[in-house]
Amino acid sequence: MQVASWLPRVELPFAAPSRPELLVAFEPEAEVVAPPAVQAKVSAPAAAPAASAVVARERPRIEVPKPGTASKASEPVAEQTSAAPAPRERPMPPPRFALQLLRAGSCALLVELPTGEPFQSRDPAYLLLKDLLRAAGLPDAPQIIGEPVRWPLLVRGNMDQGPQAALDFVQSFIGARLEEQEPCACLWLIGLPAIRFAGDADAEAYNRELQVEELGAAWALPGLELLMDEPERKRELWQAMQRVRRRWLEASA
Repeated sequence: MQVASWLPRVELPFAAPSRPELLVAFEPEAEVVAPPAVQAKVSAPAAAPAASAVVARERPRIEVPKPGTASKASEPVAEQTSAAPAPRERPMPPPRFALQLLRAGSCALLVELPTGEPFQSRDPAYLLLKDLLRAAGLPDAPQIIGEPVRWPLLVRGNMDQGPQAALDFVQSFIGARLEEQEPCACLWLIGLPAIRFAGDADAEAYNRELQVEELGAAWALPGLELLMDEPERKRELWQAMQRVRRRWLEASA
C-alpha cells in the first residue's frame, strides 16, 4: 500500500519501541498576508502629492500689469466719456393763462379770467368781483384797461415763452399801462397766475401785501373761481381786507 511508516494510536503489546524522529509533528507554515486597510492607508499619502501636482499644473497664471499699462488702457474710455456731448436741458413748457387789467378808483386790478374770455355782466365771477369792490369801499363798476393778456403769445415759433419770459412780459405790460393812468394806491393781484407772473410769488402769498419792484404795493388774493368753490376762504379774505384797505381809502380822501 506504499505506506512508509505508521504510528499506532495505542501502545501495542510486545511491539518494538518506535524511533524518536518519527514522533516529531510537522506544522504547516503560516502565510503572511498584508491587511488591505493598511495598504490603503499607506498608499493614500503617496497619491496625494501626485493629485496636488496636477492641480498645480492646471492653475492659471495671474499676470500683474506693469506700471503704466492700466492708465494706457483706461485712456480710451476717458476720451470717450469726455467726448460724449452733454445732454441738453429741455425747455420749460410755456404756462397758460389769461389776465385782465382793470381800474377801480385808486386801485388797479389784475384779474385771472376763469374762462379765458372777458367778463360778462352776469358772470358769477364778475358778480363776486363787484361784491369785493363794494366791501373794499371802491367803485363796483371797474374800467377795463386794454385787451386781456393771454399766454403763450404765439402758438408756433422759436420765441422763448417759458415762465421767466411770461413774468418779464406781464410786469412790463402792467408797468406801461399804469404809467398812462393816475397814480395807483394798490395793485390787486387776483388769482394765482396774476400773483405768479406779476408779483413773482406763489399761493403762500394769498391775502398778504407784496412790494413788487417797478409796480409798487400789491395785494394778493385767491382767484374768483377758487373763492366760489371754497367759500370758507372768504372769511380770511375779509379779515385781510380790513388791514389793507387803508391804502386806497387814504389815497381817496
